[in-house]
Amino acid sequence: MSEDIWKRDEVESPCINICVIHRREGICTGCLRTLDEIAGWGSKSPESRAAILDALPNRRAALKKRRGGRAARLKDTKA
Repeated sequence: MSEDIWKRDEVESPCINICVIHRREGICTGCLRTLDEIAGWGSKSPESRAAILDALPNRRAALKKRRGGRAARLKDTKA
């Protein structure tokens, strides 16, 4: 009977319900998509969605970049 269940043939959203936009990078820290990608996901073609998903692994590194930490903040206050 389960063969009769209709299923959509589309690329699923990478959303993991951790919706916090990284201010500097402009991407969600949960799914790694931009606000435009998130907002337009429902109207994108399967090819567009697949292209976005292919780009996501490379974005994770942008969130791990060090910005200098305490030393950089102290340097900025001395200027």
